[in-house]
Amino acid sequence: MAAVSVAAEWQLLYNRYYRKPEIYPMQWKHVDLSRNKVACAPFGGPIAVIRDDSKIVQLYAESALRKLRIFNSAGVQISETVWKNPGGRLVGMSWTDDQILVFVTQDGTVYQYNIHSELIEPNLSMGKECFDHSVVECVFWGNGLVCINEANQLFCIPDFKNPKPCKLADPNLEEFPLCAAVIEPQYTMSGNVEVLLGVDDHVLLVEEDGVQQVGIGLGPLQKMVVSRNGKLLASFTHDGRLLVMSTDFSKIIFEYSCESALPPEQLAWCGMDSVLLYWDDMLLMVGPYGDPVRYVYDESIMLIPECDGVRILSNTSMEFLQRVPDSTVSIFKIGSTLPAALLYDALDHFDRRSAKADENLRLIHSSLPEAVEACIDAAGHEFDVSRQRTLLRAASYGQAFSSHFQRDRFQEMCKTLRVLNAVRNYDIGIPLSIQQYKLLTPSVLVGRLINAHQHVVALRISEYLGMNQEVVIMHWACAKITASLAIPDITLLEILLDKLIICKSISYAAVAAHTDKSGRRKLAVMLVEHEPHSSNIGEEDTTLTKATESGDTDLVYLVLFNIRQKRPPLELFGMIQA
Repeated sequence: MAAVSVAAEWQLLYNRYYRKPEIYPMQWKHVDLSRNKVACAPFGGPIAVIRDDSKIVQLYAESALRKLRIFNSAGVQISETVWKNPGGRLVGMSWTDDQILVFVTQDGTVYQYNIHSELIEPNLSMGKECFDHSVVECVFWGNGLVCINEANQLFCIPDFKNPKPCKLADPNLEEFPLCAAVIEPQYTMSGNVEVLLGVDDHVLLVEEDGVQQVGIGLGPLQKMVVSRNGKLLASFTHDGRLLVMSTDFSKIIFEYSCESALPPEQLAWCGMDSVLLYWDDMLLMVGPYGDPVRYVYDESIMLIPECDGVRILSNTSMEFLQRVPDSTVSIFKIGSTLPAALLYDALDHFDRRSAKADENLRLIHSSLPEAVEACIDAAGHEFDVSRQRTLLRAASYGQAFSSHFQRDRFQEMCKTLRVLNAVRNYDIGIPLSIQQYKLLTPSVLVGRLINAHQHVVALRISEYLGMNQEVVIMHWACAKITASLAIPDITLLEILLDKLIICKSISYAAVAAHTDKSGRRKLAVMLVEHEPHSSNIGEEDTTLTKATESGDTDLVYLVLFNIRQKRPPLELFGMIQA
């Protein structure tokens, strides 16, 4: 019965199954997506919500005070601030790859906020030309941005890590383009950003040094979206057709006629296998073959594309629409007699003390390693913890009868799932799938937890995976100092030393330098005094460098006196000279 109920939730799109489990019921209250501008970060990232100033609100209502609120993916609020924008109307907002929230206002000013709703100075400007003509539309990608102003000029920030705005070639348009999309620099031949503009019956490809016409006769196109790997373009035409073609416009891969010529509110890729179109109350999933799948919603939703599917955010829930992995299909597909399904079934019989367990194992004896691998793989793709456990038990049961299976694979998956289940918890709210986790990497995940001030979880994951804990402890110490202005120096020193001792290689001088910048010189001096005895000159050299960088002479002298007690005069003078 369990196997039937699992597969009963799937939808068939031609010959591929899709599922849409609810990951979280949203914890927030009184958030209406239809009345707000919303930006969601990929890889299970945070959600930023700010009232849409084009919507009517009740005068003197609390919502009339315009607040920027940031939530995790489960709808638990992380931070908020009052939005004060001297730059005019808010045109666009999005998260960068580094989880910096970027706002673009009408006058071409770019504001950046961190996950704690703190403004990152300085603000950026798209330039005087952009300022003279108001910004009308923005297109964002991983770490960049393109703005289109009223004069139909294009301005670009290719990388927020080195934010230098530049103007792209002038497309010389008389009317505003119908739609726009971006091919990221990493997927173009030139290595520069390419902007696609839907104009009349063709598309203009705009670069920094030129404009060319492509896709003549395809349009007018009303919506365009580029696939995650930059190779395919999904577009919606004026006569209600969905076209999927290569981004060089050399061939149309498939075409589907929709029932409505009204362009969808949102168009998104679901992995690389299908395209989603969302109208007011209906979500349509179209694949290259077969009839599309329809989902009906009675509330506004937002599509958040991921590498292996799409997260669907509504006022009440967060769902994840993805193609059902082959390993899961092999086990749970109704009527499946594949080795993995028989192994899963054998565990059920074993639990009920039925002799049929042995019969199933005999049937799949030669394919047992393959069945065990499928159960382990399927467990990795599950969000439901009890199902993960059952699949891993089935794999463990099969392993007992198979001598040719790599035992490390089972342990590795258990480790990965423990990390994933920890960060999927409501309080942390990062619903990563296993594929997203592998693409993101554990070190980036730990970095994101640190930035969200989830230091305990970050430390435990680092310890569990055998990663360097110094980064976590150092960030925690600096954050603790910044947030503890009311705590006396002696008390705070004890708190810091209690945690700093966990990591033997940590530099007390680096923490002291941050303390000094926070205006607590006495505490900084006390910290340097506790710098553990260095085992070689190299470490003392680093301490001296850190102290010098802090610009605090007291700190530098303390480090020098410390070295003087342990080193011969010649070595000391050599270090000073260097």
